[in-house]
Amino acid sequence: MAGSQKPLFLGCPLENIMSVSTSNAYGKISISELAIAKVASQAAMESYGIVDTVARRFTDTLAELLKKDAGGKGVKVTTQGNRIFIDVYVLIKYGVSIEAVAESLKEAIKYKVEKFTGMIVDTVNVNVMGLKL
Repeated sequence: MAGSQKPLFLGCPLENIMSVSTSNAYGKISISELAIAKVASQAAMESYGIVDTVARRFTDTLAELLKKDAGGKGVKVTTQGNRIFIDVYVLIKYGVSIEAVAESLKEAIKYKVEKFTGMIVDTVNVNVMGLKL
């Protein structure tokens, strides 16, 4: 019976983990959306004017509390074929230009994720959820 169990990752069957895939001369490469979210979250935290990444909804906050590894907090990654779409939810430092920080953040995330994956990021949406004094 043990041989018929499906492998799990963070409690989910592996086939349910969304990923983006590409191929090169050496074979197929699959990168999970969680790995991409972690890179985008790290890029956000390194960006000037960003105080924190935050959950979109209260239910997202509860889910993050129950996870052992909350990497990728405040980032939603969706993939369609080999196209990557990223939504990031942030708190911005009071007094900075929101437009300038958001544009800089978009460029930083796009650059770092494309460098990490070797694939094209189609869209980065920055959602400012609040300001921090």
